[in-house]
Amino acid sequence: MIPRYTRPEMGAIWNDENKYRIWLEIETLASEAQAQLGVIPAEAAATIREKGNFDVARVLEIEETTKHDVIAFLTNVAEYVGEPARFIHLGMTSSDVLDTCLAVQLKQAGELLLASLEKLIVVLERRAKEFKYTVCIGRTHGIHAEPVTFGLKMALWYEECKRNIERMKRAIDVIAYGQISGAVGTFEHISPKVEEYVCEKLGLKPAPVSTQVLQRDRHAEYMTTLAVVGTMLEKIATEIRHLQRTEVLEAEEFFSQGQKGSSAMPHKRNPIISERLCGLARLLRGNALAAMENVALWHERDISHSSVERVICPDSTIGLDYMLHLAIRLLDNLIVYPENMQHNMDITCGLYYSQTVMLELVNRGISREEAYALVQRNAMQTWRDRTPFLDHLKADAEVIGLIPVDELEAICDVSKSIRNVDYIFERCGL
Repeated sequence: MIPRYTRPEMGAIWNDENKYRIWLEIETLASEAQAQLGVIPAEAAATIREKGNFDVARVLEIEETTKHDVIAFLTNVAEYVGEPARFIHLGMTSSDVLDTCLAVQLKQAGELLLASLEKLIVVLERRAKEFKYTVCIGRTHGIHAEPVTFGLKMALWYEECKRNIERMKRAIDVIAYGQISGAVGTFEHISPKVEEYVCEKLGLKPAPVSTQVLQRDRHAEYMTTLAVVGTMLEKIATEIRHLQRTEVLEAEEFFSQGQKGSSAMPHKRNPIISERLCGLARLLRGNALAAMENVALWHERDISHSSVERVICPDSTIGLDYMLHLAIRLLDNLIVYPENMQHNMDITCGLYYSQTVMLELVNRGISREEAYALVQRNAMQTWRDRTPFLDHLKADAEVIGLIPVDELEAICDVSKSIRNVDYIFERCGL
């Protein structure tokens, strides 16, 4: 019994065995549809289904002579099928097989990527809840700003992952189109019913209109989605790389027993997974650009897109699959240091209360400009002498004249900074 197609894992989606197995299924289904329409004998279609097979090495051997992959494949299949092989590929062109096959492969790959995204979001949800109230300093321009929580960072990534799950679903839907429409897409030598039959059996939809090829805006959207997902992982990895810096060390990649960080310096514990994610994200973006370059082809088709897709489709899907597995492991095992977060918050001696004090001064009746000047002069003094910001404020007669000391101390409370965390989590569905 000749094996029927079953979905492989990511790397195997792109090997010759899987590709030719899909080609054979497309040709076999087309023959079955032709038989149902009375175009070819029913017994011929049955023989094609029963005997149709191929040998990868033999196909490649024939291709050395033909310099045409589909013809080499059909020649090899004919060696198995015999005389009824004359009914295979009837009224079809190579791109009917190639483009429909590529749609199947990209759909399969997309489904695997979607499954990994759904695993990632489970990890993000768990860790966001774990660190929901773990206070750390927020940074803008790389400089200490106001308090946030580490859980909010995770919630941000969780929400973006949700959007990327929806993007991935749309990308799968957009790419899941096939065509069996002939040399210029007019169905001159084959019925549209054949296309409908083949696509339905393969889990695709027929392209409403095509040329010799499916239009490459579909592939560009798909590849761009992979790049956007990769950029989310880069965003997470960039944050972790910063947080793992020796001077910061608020979070750190898990360092396993026996792991080595440097061939020269035995003490090193480097954020290698995060750095790898950042590098691979660049590859995905480059491939997305190449996919957009493929959209504009000459007339009803040229071949300039083909060589590009043979590289970027396997590379991007395999690359993102690897990235997602890395990211799941990274976040699942991420080491978090709340004590270092508190230490880093203390570095600025309470300067993160500057806006709180300024707004309270405005509420006490002075202009925003006056309040800003009052707070800034005390903040700059704290920058200079590294003594507590609150001490400078208490020693400022103009400030204390508006806000008594006990009230000043009361408003400088970090719990007020994070009082809306529950609300934000609820909006994210966490």
